[in-house]
This record gives sequence, structure tokens and C-alpha cells, in this order.
Amino acid sequence: MEAVAGVKAEPVVKTNKLQALVLGLQHVLAMYSGGILVPLLIGAALHFTPQQMAYLISADIFMTGIGTLLQLKSTRLTGIAMPVVLGSAIQSVSPLINIGGTLGIGAMYGATISAGVFVFLIAGLFARLREFFPPVVTGSLITVIGFALIPVGIQNLGGGDVAAKSFGSPANLAIGTFTIAIIVLVSLLAKGFTKAISILLGIVLGTAFAAILGKVSLAPVAAASWFHLPTPFFLGVPTFHSSAIVTMIIIALTSMIESTGVYFALADLTGRKLTNQDMAKGYRAEGLAVVLSGLFNTFPNSTFSQNVGVVRLSGVKTKQPIYYAAVILILIGLLPKFGALATIIPTSVLGGAMIVLFGTIGIQGTTILRTVDFGKERNLMIAAISIGAGIGVTVYPQIFQQLPELIRLVIENAVVVTSVLAVFLNIVLPGREKGEVTAS
Repeated sequence: MEAVAGVKAEPVVKTNKLQALVLGLQHVLAMYSGGILVPLLIGAALHFTPQQMAYLISADIFMTGIGTLLQLKSTRLTGIAMPVVLGSAIQSVSPLINIGGTLGIGAMYGATISAGVFVFLIAGLFARLREFFPPVVTGSLITVIGFALIPVGIQNLGGGDVAAKSFGSPANLAIGTFTIAIIVLVSLLAKGFTKAISILLGIVLGTAFAAILGKVSLAPVAAASWFHLPTPFFLGVPTFHSSAIVTMIIIALTSMIESTGVYFALADLTGRKLTNQDMAKGYRAEGLAVVLSGLFNTFPNSTFSQNVGVVRLSGVKTKQPIYYAAVILILIGLLPKFGALATIIPTSVLGGAMIVLFGTIGIQGTTILRTVDFGKERNLMIAAISIGAGIGVTVYPQIFQQLPELIRLVIENAVVVTSVLAVFLNIVLPGREKGEVTAS
């Protein structure tokens, strides 16, 4: 991706090993709530026992770290070698609950393994689709990846559970606003490494402020065990059912589309020109991570978009902090008591941080769109329709409630709606543009 003309480049922050470790912790905290959300939702819906839930969360975090390492190290077949963090794919929640509830727990893991193999096998073919992603498409996609998640940040800022009596309470709003204020002040006034950890400082000080207000409990830390080793087939042996496999393959394709947008966003930030081979290696790493997740009885992984915001705000664009983040995730997966420390962070604190992170990603998308010639009516229509539809689906996903469930699972995802519309319009409208295509 070319640097954006007329936009002042962000200064690159140099770090030592200790600073890289702290930055890695910042990446972990930025994604941790999203990382454990999937096992929490699925485990609760399928009535897992406390022992099963403890294993599920630990294994999920452990495999997140393994998957991130697979992406960081480029081999002949895998690894996009950019500051990428993997986490459980939220779009897999509903289908996995349906599969587990009707076909059994083993069917969830059989379908997950099958989807991972599918992603690994089609990675090279999928990477060749990059010619359908010119700046008007990638800019629209990245814009929606950021702004479509803002409602999640707002909901978390209010307390997370809309039905709770405390939702939107003055205390929650004060905690979330305080967190945002810390991040903004540090980003504007600090320099160098301190500025780079603005998100971490916001989360830590926001949690401290919440503790003063009596909103922090250490009970989860006391209840957690000290050590737990992820074990293959701990919860059940995979079984394979065609309907479940097809469903999870479709969900895997939506994750690949979202990952494509994240790859482009990181390439734009780091000045990296991605080749078809780079993209294919990234997809294969995700496919392998999904297979391992199924074997260890956890859930599909995909690239996390919030960590793009961390890279953008910190100014640290190297892989070193992400290596530390991966190691931290693996240790948390082995030591549940340490993992429980992150769970004491109030939802409203995370909501404040999410608003800044997701907003930053959205603005990065609009920055890419600044390079697009909107004097051409086709470009205006592509961006307007794809972004408008993506944001609209985020607000009212129930617009598709009368369609078959298999179709709903795909098109209720704002990123999928935006990318499909943007690519489709770019193909059918006269004067089609192509993305930069580099030989693999």
C-alpha cells in the first residue's frame, strides 16, 4: 500500500525489550475481553460446568497466543509477518451454539477443524482476489471495520448488559469517560514511550478509578486455579456432520474477508507492500490456528481489528511487542489466576478504550479514501452504498430476520456486507479499477 499523499507520517517509536514487553501487555489488554467473550457466551449457552468453563477460557487464550505466533513468523507456507494478533471470532458464536445444541459438543469441534483445513487449502486462491480491492474498496472496508464496532464500545461504556439496572449509570459513564480522557491526554501531551502506552495507561488508571468507586472485585482472581494445561479432546472427541461443516466454512470465509481488511490496514500503517504470497501465508496461518483450536476444544480464531488501533496510536509498528503479547497470552492460558487479573477490568473501562481504538481504525479508513478520486461518480457510489449498508446492518441486523438462517449468519456481518457490495459495485460499474497486484 502506498503512503497517503499529503498526510504527515507518524513518527516511529523505538523501544527496548522492557518497553516492548509493556507494549505487548497493552495489546493483550486491548483484545482480552473480546478474546474471552466467545468461550463465555458459548459455554453459558450450552450450560458448561464451572470446570469446563475454566478449561474453555484457559485453552482459548492459550491457542490465541499460539495462533498469533503462527502469524508473526513467516515460513514457506504460513505467517504474514506483520503485527497481527489473533483472537476468537465473534461471528462464530451463534452457529457454534446451534451446532453444539443440536448435534453435540463434538460436532462443534469437528466443524471447526474442517473449516480450518478449508481455509488452509483455499488460501492461495483467495489471495488472488486482491485485484478486486482497490483503494475505494479497502478504504470503505477499513472504515466499516472501525465504525461498525463503535456501538459495541458504547454498550460496554454503559456497563455491557443493556437489560441491567446499572446500565448507563452515572458511575459507569464517569468511569468510561475518565478512561477516554486519560487516553486522550496521554496521546496529546506525552511523547515517546509514554505516548505509545496511552491505551494501557487509560485501562490501568480507569480500573483504579473504578476501584475507588467500589466497582472492582478480586473474587475472580481468588477463585481461579494456578495452573491448567490445555489438552487435546479434553471436552470431547470431534465428530463430523456435513451441515455443521458447511456452516462453519461459510463463517470461515467471513473471517477471511475481515482479515483481508485488517491486513490492508496494517500494510497501510507499516508501509508494507503485500504480495499474493504474503496474503496466502496469512490465511494459511489462520487456517492452521483454527485446526489447532478444534483439536484443543476451543473456538475459531481470526485477526483482531482492535489491535490495529493500538499499532496506530502507539506508533510502534514492529513485531517485537506482538511476540511478547503472544507469550503473555500463552502464559495466561497456562496460569488461569493471572488471566483472571484481566477479568477484573470493568466493562465501562474497556468500553472507553474501545471507542478510541475503533474510532481510530475508522479514521484510518477515511484517510485511505482521501486518495480516491471522488470526482468519478462510480467511486462515490461504491463508497456511499457499501459504507452506508455496512453501518446500517450494524444498527439493524434484524432487517434480514426473515431470510434463511444460513444466509443470515453471513450477511448480518457488517464487514461482509461492505466488502461484498464494494467489490460487486467495483466490478459491475463502468470503468472498473483494480487493486495493486504483485506476483506471488
